[in-house]
Order: sequence, then C-alpha cells, then structure tokens
Amino acid sequence: MAEQASRPRRLPPGSRLVLATHNPGKLRELRRLFEPFGVELIGAGELGLPAPAETGASLEENAALKALAAARATGLPALADDSGFFVAALGGAPGVKSADWAMLPDGRRDYRAAMARIAREAAGNPDRRAAFRCVLALAWPDGHVDVHPGEVVGSWVHPPRGEGGFGYDPMFIPAHSGLTFGEMTPAEKSADDHRSRAFAALAAAALG
Repeated sequence: MAEQASRPRRLPPGSRLVLATHNPGKLRELRRLFEPFGVELIGAGELGLPAPAETGASLEENAALKALAAARATGLPALADDSGFFVAALGGAPGVKSADWAMLPDGRRDYRAAMARIAREAAGNPDRRAAFRCVLALAWPDGHVDVHPGEVVGSWVHPPRGEGGFGYDPMFIPAHSGLTFGEMTPAEKSADDHRSRAFAALAAAALG
C-alpha cells in the first residue's frame, strides 16, 4: 500500500527519474518540463518495463499504482501521470476511462473514434463544458508517494481541429484560448495545460 506522508520529498538536481509511461508524447512533454531542474527522465518503455493494469477508481489511484510499480522495479524514484477528459454532458465521462474509450480490440488506441463517440453520445445536449484533469504521482521504492493535481476547464468541439498534441487534444478548447490543444504548438499548449499545472504543483513541492 502506498505511503502518503504530509511532507513531500524532494528531487535534487542530477536525479534520475523513471517516467512510468509508454506514451512518447507524454515523455517528450515532461522531459521539456524537467530539463531546467537538471532531472533526467527515463521512459518505462526505454527500460522494457511492462505497463501495469490501471485498476484504480480515480486518477490519483491510477497514477500512484503506475509510479509505485516503476519505482519498485527499478529502485529509482518514478513519476506517473494519469489524466482524463471530463465532459459535463456525459456526467463526466470518459473521465478516468478516457484511454479505454479509445481502445481497439487489437490493443491499439483510436482517439478519433473516441472523439466521435463523445460527439455522438452528447448530441442534442447544449452543454459543451469540458475539462482536462491530470494527476502526477511521484513515488519512491519504499512506498512513499506524493500526488499533485492540475486542471484546465473549457469546452469541446467536433469535428476535431488541429493535428498537434495527442489523445483528445484536438476537440478541447481551453477557456483561456480560442484554439484547441491540437491547434497549439507544443510550447503554447504546455504553457498552461492541465499537465503543466500539475507539474507546477510538483515543482513547488519537490524541485529547485
């Protein structure tokens, strides 16, 4: 069981950190964020680590279990991200099941089909509110875990717009912009998205 303490642990410059993801987009994005702090990120895919089943009932639980699995397998501190796309007209779905909505029978993910499903199931409902939420969990091999949430609110559009980002990015317009995440450059998106907000909380607690 994860040990959650009141005082977050810190990562000094020069630390090596395993990123518990096989998603190259997330790895690139988080490497950019950690680079100024002198922390080296190593992807779980680069180490040949298996992806644990995401059996948690919340973003926090899923992020923690992924981070702990990577930390215990490598003996290094590990970071995991769990994020979800929450649509008000669907009662918050796909939410914690966002990746599952895109899963194909062969194990690949088709987010275009998942976005079309959202538009289909929300058809006729004028409520276009949506939010991206992210939790970053930082874990150590001894079971200590710190979690840091971030959220961006906005609205969804269909058909999707833009070829950038990944996942549901092309159908989400944050409230602070007229562009979808898919239409933004990586720098524009990471300046104020849900993952960068979660990272800001992590940085304040664990870096620098």
